[in-house]
Amino acid sequence: MDEQLSTVSFNGTDDANLTMLVDFYELTMANGYLQDGMEDQVAVFDVFFRRIPDSGGFAIAAGLKQAVEYIQRLQFSEDDLEYLRGKGIFDEAFLEYLRDFHFTCDVWAVPEGTPIFPNEPILVVRGPIIQAQLLETMLLLTINHQTLIATKTSRIVRAADGREVFEFGARRAHGYSAAVYGARAAYIAGCSSSSCVLADRQFGIPTSGTMAHSWVQSFDSEYEAFQKYALAYPDGCVLLVDTYNVLKSGIPNAIKCFDEVVAPSGFRPKAVRIDSGDIAYLSKKARRMLDDAGYPDVKIIASNSLDEYIIRDLLLQGAQVDSFGVGENLITSKSTPVFGGVYKLVALRRDGKYVPKIKLSETTEKITTPGFKSLYRFYGKEDGKARADLVTLYNETLEVEDGITIFDPVSTWKRQHLTNISARQLLEPIFKKGRLVYKIPSLVETRNYCGQEVENLWDEVKRFENPHRYYVDLSNSLWQVKYNALAEADQF
Repeated sequence: MDEQLSTVSFNGTDDANLTMLVDFYELTMANGYLQDGMEDQVAVFDVFFRRIPDSGGFAIAAGLKQAVEYIQRLQFSEDDLEYLRGKGIFDEAFLEYLRDFHFTCDVWAVPEGTPIFPNEPILVVRGPIIQAQLLETMLLLTINHQTLIATKTSRIVRAADGREVFEFGARRAHGYSAAVYGARAAYIAGCSSSSCVLADRQFGIPTSGTMAHSWVQSFDSEYEAFQKYALAYPDGCVLLVDTYNVLKSGIPNAIKCFDEVVAPSGFRPKAVRIDSGDIAYLSKKARRMLDDAGYPDVKIIASNSLDEYIIRDLLLQGAQVDSFGVGENLITSKSTPVFGGVYKLVALRRDGKYVPKIKLSETTEKITTPGFKSLYRFYGKEDGKARADLVTLYNETLEVEDGITIFDPVSTWKRQHLTNISARQLLEPIFKKGRLVYKIPSLVETRNYCGQEVENLWDEVKRFENPHRYYVDLSNSLWQVKYNALAEADQF
């Protein structure tokens, strides 16, 4: 079979039609549903996850914007239909259904940048089962990837303790789209800039970067390399000082360049970057040398396979680093490279009522919570801190004026009465009967929102090791629905 040229390209914009980016079984199930006359059967699906990457205390939701754009462009082309016809297993009636495909589902989701926790719905789809089923692959692909990178970035940014973090990972990302969307997720979670120019062009993410070791090697001397760069960029001079020897040549040549080229031009040099060696030791020595030479305002940037633990240790050791460039460990979430979000059927609507559907497993954590649900977050009125999340049935109303008692859905004897709180519905309407009703915030707004919501978490939840388990409980009514579903499912 001859390989065909791809009809989908990643060209630096979000205008690609990715309708056929589905797992094959989504199509075989859809065909079967149509054969069985179930095309109008209304179903409810939840997106949720079970484990937090790196055994952390929370994850950061991301990827909703791209999920919205994907849904808006759902349309099967004649080429798509011809390809499916060639498989020889799909009915012509199904192909006609796809030719006239029109999205009519309702979708709710937590806003991007929201801290999220295991086993709570972060996106809900309600609508005809064929339509809802077809969304699975792309929703998970989009949300899993960006949520993973945003979650890792949040850890790294918190380790930097207020110092800037630059995302430098494009060359290590798992593909070009991962580089661009990974940069987007990293910016949401707190990175101040990216090395990826396409991320700037596409999303307006600030770019940063100066020179590589190859620049320094391209000239007859390190000083000449610095001199030429400073002449080209006198008002943005950042020099890479570890090509040969940081303390014996790199910093002395940088100081000489600052004295002879930058300062006489009427500018102040910006920074030096150290990309190898013992960064704690080198940065302390470099700081003293720069200060003694009259450049206390010149920043020191560190890079070289950094992650949250290395950054934290560097600062504990007194490293004189003002900002960090982080690449492969961020853009791939190297320590935990998979975000395990799943897409599960939780209810069917029959005779105007929602019938809960549950998935059982001998692995307890894989048992789903059935039912069409809502998600609330409780905040303390005095301190604004997030206290707990409560998953409820979709039509429940909460009264929290006099407080509310929550309980652990597994160890049900563990109860807590929350008082002086406000309740916020986290799942916001995105699509209503296929029509977009959500105003997507700007990327800067999303980034600011993320920073504020992370700030609203207790420090104990933000620990890297053995974080406090944030409470995600079920309402009494939902717990009873799950208990009944477990009992009924035991008959099969």
